[in-house]
Amino acid sequence: MKTPFLILTAAFLTGTLRAEFRTWSRSDGKTAELELIGTTGEGDAVKGTFKMRNGKSIDLAAAELSDADAEIVKAWKPQETSAASALPDSASVFDDFLDGNLEKLDGKSLKRYALEKKPTKYYLFYYTASWCGPCHKFTPSLVKFYDKYKSGSEEFEIVLVTSDSDKKAMEGYAKELGMNWPHIKLSKADDFKKKFKHPGGGIPNLVLTDIEGKLIKTSYEGENYVGPNVVMQHLGNLIK
Repeated sequence: MKTPFLILTAAFLTGTLRAEFRTWSRSDGKTAELELIGTTGEGDAVKGTFKMRNGKSIDLAAAELSDADAEIVKAWKPQETSAASALPDSASVFDDFLDGNLEKLDGKSLKRYALEKKPTKYYLFYYTASWCGPCHKFTPSLVKFYDKYKSGSEEFEIVLVTSDSDKKAMEGYAKELGMNWPHIKLSKADDFKKKFKHPGGGIPNLVLTDIEGKLIKTSYEGENYVGPNVVMQHLGNLIK
């Protein structure tokens, strides 16, 4: 199975498997971080449909899995979402983290900022840094994109996630290139990365999600780096 192998946790709710990524084990001992999203067949012939971190899906027969994981696939049922647990139309999985942890360029410095109107459809997270040469080359294109599409649009918002270690460098970078979108505070950037674990280890990296956090497009396709322009263009097509 040609898929990336990672680590995650499992959870059960009143006997029903929660839709989450977890580590699944094959009968040959190999493991993969997948999310079980459905099953077909019955008994020993049941197959599970799994979503990978890159958004693609694969099918695995229960017989291919370890005994314990095979039993989980056989017993799987869709999780029922109660009205109380469902997100309101305007809510986002990012709200709790972003509220109180954003800054925005105000003159020469980044100052505390709260989103006046939260995006209704998409977040575009920009992983970047002042010391990154390719980032400096790409950022003007993203600024033009933002200036073109953001005015009057409530569909999306760009949020910068820095890899800087110095706030003055971060501010200088924002001012130099005119990045007038929200930035996650320098002190909270690592916490954001750990919490949401978006794909990609290099920058510049754009990660496009819906407001529920579902990955739509990133600068990485599996382990291959395709670059931020692909993601920016994809968002442009979605909001035209």
